[in-house]
Amino acid sequence: MIFGKKAVIALTGVSARQVEHWATTGVVRPSFPAAGKGTRRGYSFKDLVALRVAKRLKDEGISLQKIRKALAFLRKNFPGKKEPLAGLRLLTDGKDLFVLTDDPNVALNALKRHFVFSLALGEIIEGLQGELKKLAIPKEEKVMVEGRGFTVVLTPDLEDGGFTVQCKEEPAAISHGGTEQEALDNIIDALELCLVHEQELQAAKEKAQAV
Repeated sequence: MIFGKKAVIALTGVSARQVEHWATTGVVRPSFPAAGKGTRRGYSFKDLVALRVAKRLKDEGISLQKIRKALAFLRKNFPGKKEPLAGLRLLTDGKDLFVLTDDPNVALNALKRHFVFSLALGEIIEGLQGELKKLAIPKEEKVMVEGRGFTVVLTPDLEDGGFTVQCKEEPAAISHGGTEQEALDNIIDALELCLVHEQELQAAKEKAQAV
């Protein structure tokens, strides 16, 4: 699955400015770069994990300079891990950054490059997967158009961000919005157009039958 910038921000808690800066500086680059003018880059689930790990490290007091320094060392010494932030188990005490080894009691200090004893932090991947499931669940809403009630389904757009919305009773009525409210406002407009079109078709049919 490919995630667009808006979905990335919603799922990871990383700001738009940080996403751009970290992509430019190489902290976390998207797995699907823009192919050319008019195209957008996309992030994989592993990229989301890496972004959340980077944010957690920042929140724990590790500077961006230290994160970049550690990444340079990890990418050199763990060539099998394309994205160290997502593929390695990282620990921090707020000053140093550690990598768990096969020995659960020993960690590699990625900043000072020697072995130390440390404890693990919480799981990040499970939390991200849980939020992704919640975000992707379609949601039904009721709207009123010209005195009639309609059921519409809001579906989060994980690639482009925002919501796609479609009417159950009038499948031809489909729209999109950056927020739930914007999507609902847009589907009401789409339903009004559908109803007008149906009325015009009915009027034309009745006129043809009268001839």
